[in-house]
Amino acid sequence: MLIHLSIKNYALIRQLEFRPSSHLNVVTGETGAGKSIMLGAIGLLLGNRADVKALWDENEKCVTEGTFDISAYPLQEIFEEENLDYDNHQTVIRREISPNGKSRAFINDTPVTLEVMKRIGSRLMDIHSQHENLELGKQQFQLELIDAYAGNQNTKNDYYSAWKNFLQTKKQFDDLSNESVLLKQEADFIKFQLVELVKADLKEEEQEKLEAELSVLEHAEEIKARLNTISEGLDQSELSVLNSLGNIRNEFQTLLSFSKEYEPLSERLESARIELNDILAEVQRLNERTEVDPKRAEHVNERLSLIYQLQQKHRLSSVSQLLELQQMLQLKADKTANLDGLVAKSKTEMEQAQQLMLKKGEALSLTRKKVFAPLSKQLVKLLKELGIPEAQLEVNQTLLAPSAHGIDRIDILFSANKGIAMRSLAQVASGGEFSRVMFAIKYVMAEKKSLPTLILDEIDTGVSGEVAIRLGSRMKEMAQRHQVIAISHLPQIAAKADTHYFVFKDNSSAKTESQIRQLEGHDRIMEIAKMIGGEKPSSVNLENARELMTI
Repeated sequence: MLIHLSIKNYALIRQLEFRPSSHLNVVTGETGAGKSIMLGAIGLLLGNRADVKALWDENEKCVTEGTFDISAYPLQEIFEEENLDYDNHQTVIRREISPNGKSRAFINDTPVTLEVMKRIGSRLMDIHSQHENLELGKQQFQLELIDAYAGNQNTKNDYYSAWKNFLQTKKQFDDLSNESVLLKQEADFIKFQLVELVKADLKEEEQEKLEAELSVLEHAEEIKARLNTISEGLDQSELSVLNSLGNIRNEFQTLLSFSKEYEPLSERLESARIELNDILAEVQRLNERTEVDPKRAEHVNERLSLIYQLQQKHRLSSVSQLLELQQMLQLKADKTANLDGLVAKSKTEMEQAQQLMLKKGEALSLTRKKVFAPLSKQLVKLLKELGIPEAQLEVNQTLLAPSAHGIDRIDILFSANKGIAMRSLAQVASGGEFSRVMFAIKYVMAEKKSLPTLILDEIDTGVSGEVAIRLGSRMKEMAQRHQVIAISHLPQIAAKADTHYFVFKDNSSAKTESQIRQLEGHDRIMEIAKMIGGEKPSSVNLENARELMTI
């Protein structure tokens, strides 16, 4: 429900504040005073296109802001989806247009795209105008009408869940079927690659160990020669390091007999001698272990060549990557072997999901079909009351392939004149008839579900007299359940208002402005009398105005 509307710097509006009541609000005023301008500003909150030419002062930005009571609407999920702050009591929507033409949209002070503004704004306001009559011919609108009348939300939810599950199982089946075709085409090649890798019997870190071993095998003679040279240098000659250290050790022993001061140096020398003896032992062990083995070198070389060939073939750089490839090929081979069974199982699951979806679709279709007659009867009764005495209306149903909305195509057929065959709404109704058909539909929907603020833009086109009184009465009834804002030129409608607003031009300053004020008491009676009899209403007109307000 709209609590407060603020419009600044838009068309003829310099600044306008509008606080509608929660029931029937009627906006009247002379032609060109700004009623449609006000509607255009409200349209900005629904994401309508902005035009910089519409600025009242081209040097200032236009700001339109609406504050809404959203406690009656289930909007929390949408707010969470769009990552917006949610307050279950109020929300504020704002649109700004700068002089350079840049447009910005905000919900609760958070910047949003126009698509998000449209999505949320359409849940808060429903503007009905001559242009919106085109909605009547749309399949989705007609389905919403039928479903609202049928009160079948639980059945719709059941069908939608079944439909989504069918789509999911169908995708799984299609993906698996396509994969099956590809895998079967590749089966021989996969098997060939896998056999080659399994036969290679690769081991983790094998390549690094073989490369290190080959380096030793290829240089074994040189390694042994150098180890012999080291061994001789350490111990196997008169001038060897260990022999020299032995002589030095003897000298230290003599020095120790003279003074204990030389003991630390003697101990350090002894540690060095022990370490060199260990080094000598390790060199001799390595020398004994190192063999000149051409056959082993040839085997290692062949093994590494195989590894290098496999890496080059598969464009990989390590044995671990080759092992990962082997594992993946094994999985594909296993899957290919079991593929027919997997595809058959997936097909069964898809067919079961399809059967359930069709069953739920038939149940949904039946809930709709049950209300065709009572809905048509109620709409025809309303239309006759609203001045279309020969109105005929029926709902035509065609079964279609399942979609997100069910298995039905709904087409509302209408004729306003006796002897004229019923045809689709968009083909037969005039502008005024369309407005009344749309109003009748909105009236019926309002009985069944929570509607957003309903804004009616001259829905009374082509209506007068007693029919206008009935239309006003129906508006008032609707407004007991939902907020209604009606822009009207008929006194019969204005007289039914719970709150009456008057839009007028103010020419007191250098530039014309549109303004709005609430009419009460004598001012309201005078305005309705002017709508009846012109700018200077007679006493009869005034009396008629009072009478209309009491009907």
